[in-house]
Amino acid sequence: MNEMLSRALNDQMNFEFYSAHVYLAMAAYCSGESLDGFANFFIVQAEEERFHAMKIYKFLNDRGHRATLAGMETPQNEYDSILQVFEHAYEHEKVVTSRIYHLSDLALNDREHATMQFLKWFIDEQVEEESMFDSIINKLKRIEKDSNAFYMLDSEFAARSFTPPSSEK
Repeated sequence: MNEMLSRALNDQMNFEFYSAHVYLAMAAYCSGESLDGFANFFIVQAEEERFHAMKIYKFLNDRGHRATLAGMETPQNEYDSILQVFEHAYEHEKVVTSRIYHLSDLALNDREHATMQFLKWFIDEQVEEESMFDSIINKLKRIEKDSNAFYMLDSEFAARSFTPPSSEK
């Protein structure tokens, strides 16, 4: 792996840590609105993002490259509604997808097959992430002010948890 690809993977690792920070800020907003299930949803999402970052960290080390941590900007902390939180999360995931595609392009151009294979997992993950947020946004738009449906969705999210894939070390 060349240094440019190594730097790009380090940048993505740091962006994944930043993504966890973004989702914790969203969880804090939800907690502040007494939406504990929604808060749990974003806490679990933050755990997933840290898992993604550590997956890149391990890959870099396994390939003989050093993982380098960087600082991060302050995420958005205020929203007008729970719908706006999910719309912001969806847009964030689209940015993550474009970054993963860029990494894949770099790996392809360098004929770096191990990195291309590694990034396939992230591409599949991003399809799931974007689909999930799109689906939740559509549900939130449908239920609008239906407090029963909103409560049911909050309860559903309260039960969400993160279990790393069993094939991962």
